[in-house]
Amino acid sequence: MMDWTDRHCRYLHRLLSPSTLLYTEMVTAPALVRGGALHLLDHDPAEHPVALQLGGSDPEELAEAARMGAEAGYDEINLNVGCPSDRVQSGSFGAILMESPHLVARCVAAMRRTVDVEVTVKCRIGVDAQEPREVLPEFLQII
Repeated sequence: MMDWTDRHCRYLHRLLSPSTLLYTEMVTAPALVRGGALHLLDHDPAEHPVALQLGGSDPEELAEAARMGAEAGYDEINLNVGCPSDRVQSGSFGAILMESPHLVARCVAAMRRTVDVEVTVKCRIGVDAQEPREVLPEFLQII
């Protein structure tokens, strides 16, 4: 959750649960790749296992951000295709990507080619007027 699951919150979560996989708040690929926001990759070794959650829709930019995350020591890279925020969706990432499974597949493929750590996708069962029983299986098969 943006503005909540920072490194201090994750450290507390680790104290509460010694082995659960923790996730960062969503970090946008452009912020890392173009914006120089390397401080967003900071984490304490005690947080492991921990996944870096990325937001974006440009395959090459996501691949570069994934590389940066893997080099920073994250155990997993997670593409956020679930955030329903209007602000996030206006940037063409988050839940709006549920409507573009082929783009998500290209993003995931680019990230997987770039890193050796696991790449996962956080998604919703559907967005807006989509019928989850129809959309979700097809989405998962494509990605």
